Amino acid sequence: QVYLVERGGGLVQPGGSLRLSCVASGINFKIHTMNWYRQTPGKERELVAQISSSGLANYSDSFQGRFTISRDNPRNTVYLQTNSLKPDDTAIYYCNVNYKQRNYWGRGTQVTVSS
Repeated sequence: QVYLVERGGGLVQPGGSLRLSCVASGINFKIHTMNWYRQTPGKERELVAQISSSGLANYSDSFQGRFTISRDNPRNTVYLQTNSLKPDDTAIYYCNVNYKQRNYWGRGTQVTVSS
């Protein structure tokens, strides 16, 4: 069974930073591309960033330069460093992996950016 568990969300002031983490189990983590998505109420879930098995990172345009995705294969963990946070970044952030042609999601971690 595939499990993804996100941590690291919270309340942060505008301009602040948070480091999100996602621990995966049930997969051979090091061979899979890992993704971070986010969702706000009334909107579709959107891709934030992804990192390949070789460590190649890709970002959606809105997050390039502010967010950094990384991975620690021995710890089966993918990270999302979020900097210069804005109120519009308030969302639930989800970890995702496509395994055997099926998408798996964690429960998400809430990020709230507010003064």
